[in-house]
Amino acid sequence: MAFAATVLTLYPEMFPGPLGISLAGRALREGLWSLDAVQIRDFATDKHRSVDHTPAGGGAGMVMRADVLGAALDSVPAGRPVLAMTPRGRTLDQARVRALAEGPGVTILCGRFEGIDERIFEARAIEPVSIGDYILSGGEMAALTLLDACIRLLPGVMGAASSGMDESFETGLLEYPQYTRPVEWEGRTIPEVLRSGDHARIAAWRKSMAETDTRLRRPDLWERHEGARVLSPSGARRQKEE
Repeated sequence: MAFAATVLTLYPEMFPGPLGISLAGRALREGLWSLDAVQIRDFATDKHRSVDHTPAGGGAGMVMRADVLGAALDSVPAGRPVLAMTPRGRTLDQARVRALAEGPGVTILCGRFEGIDERIFEARAIEPVSIGDYILSGGEMAALTLLDACIRLLPGVMGAASSGMDESFETGLLEYPQYTRPVEWEGRTIPEVLRSGDHARIAAWRKSMAETDTRLRRPDLWERHEGARVLSPSGARRQKEE
């Protein structure tokens, strides 16, 4: 069964957008995944097709209405995770992306304005998801990001099945530095080890560089990586003896 994505949005014309080109676009045309962009306004009940109202308790901006969003969500086939793109959600990571890509697909609710009436999260099984600690104009760009991350992992999308295995975050580390021809450019050469043909040395160098770059550039990732390491039997014995 192909990976099925339904996006609930006030701007369905934003989809597939960049997902209609390159690897994702080819996979879409080949039927490896499907996309349905649903206009939230179609579920409004008044003549103005209102989807928002002023915040309860006062304040700036407008809030997306739970009744309209509930009707929109209820129109989507069940059986897929429902995600809401919001800065109040848990930060998306590669482990969650891989789990989603291995499933039947996703339903994504794109927030707008000042946010979404909290009652929708109480009334429906929705996972709030953020793509980072910054604010976008709406959830559409975040939805495109999430879908791109998932689609590239689907079987048959990338040229080689192993293409995604050594990338940043797959092992809890940043990816090692990459080089290609020419061998020398502006006085800088490709590291000798990568030209040696010694696969064991190359693997050791790449592992070392991945660890070094992660420790220097993303100490938060490094701390989690170190904390997740499983002690060897001898290490466990030493810890017990101490």
